[in-house]
Amino acid sequence: MSRDPSELFAQPAPDLRGRLTPDRPLADLTWLRVGGPADWLYQPADEEDLRRFLAALDPSVPVFPMGVGSNLIVRDGGLPGVVIRLGRGFNAIRVEGDAVTAGAAALDAHVARTAAEAGRDLTFLRTIPGSIGGALRMNAGCYGSYVADHAVTVRLVHRDGSLETRDARDIGFAYRQTDLPADSIVTEVTFRADPGEPAALEARMADQLAKRDASQPTRDRSAGSTFRNPAGFSSTGREDDTHELKAWKVIDQAGMRGATRGGAQMSRMHSNFMINTGGASAADLEALGEEVRKKVFETQGIELQWEIMRVGRPAPDTAP
Repeated sequence: MSRDPSELFAQPAPDLRGRLTPDRPLADLTWLRVGGPADWLYQPADEEDLRRFLAALDPSVPVFPMGVGSNLIVRDGGLPGVVIRLGRGFNAIRVEGDAVTAGAAALDAHVARTAAEAGRDLTFLRTIPGSIGGALRMNAGCYGSYVADHAVTVRLVHRDGSLETRDARDIGFAYRQTDLPADSIVTEVTFRADPGEPAALEARMADQLAKRDASQPTRDRSAGSTFRNPAGFSSTGREDDTHELKAWKVIDQAGMRGATRGGAQMSRMHSNFMINTGGASAADLEALGEEVRKKVFETQGIELQWEIMRVGRPAPDTAP
């Protein structure tokens, strides 16, 4: 199918500096390596280029901001509209006093390391897969710390191309989510980080990595935790540490550790990790996840909620 860029714009196309690609396959941009193409993929050169693109885009065209695809299943029929993927123009990291400012495309691990080298503690980010934009949206957390605990301001480009710097207190943080509009694009986040001795921070991160690699299938093709923990959480998104109910435990109790469907499997190493063992389709992965949810509900009366985001259209020959 041949696509004409003019179909995207309600007004004459702006002079863009980014890269606009029609029918771009997305499987190679996700950690699970599944999914159909985006109608269009736009990779803006910088924030101003992104604003010009969105301001000119026909308001009826849907927009989906995509990070590095670490926590995402793109369905086999692909994504309608425009997928926005931020790149080099959005990955700068600055440390000024206790403030660490990171572009949305900066990897979480890179931000943690850069901050540690400057004597600032954002070590909780070291083992979180993905980039800062996604971490902010998902209120990512680890080892008792969450993005909500450290975020100060967030820079956003809205669907109409307008720019906003929002106080983090107005983000609406909750467990693994925020109240940000789905089609607004995070371009930069400023964190407040406590001081720390660089060598001690580096040692802490090394210990975190060792623990992660010992308990999670880091060498397999996965998207991190599949389901949210069915535990109690406060309005700020902090886990109630007195609640011991965890997703992997209820999955085990339902007998679904190691369960398979096509090329999809619930990891034998950590049952809340879904992996693509090779050749899985997005439909395989999603159907296996729904089977797990059904089994857990039938056996324990608990309704697991997906942590992995699932987007797009099913393949034409696949039931929704």
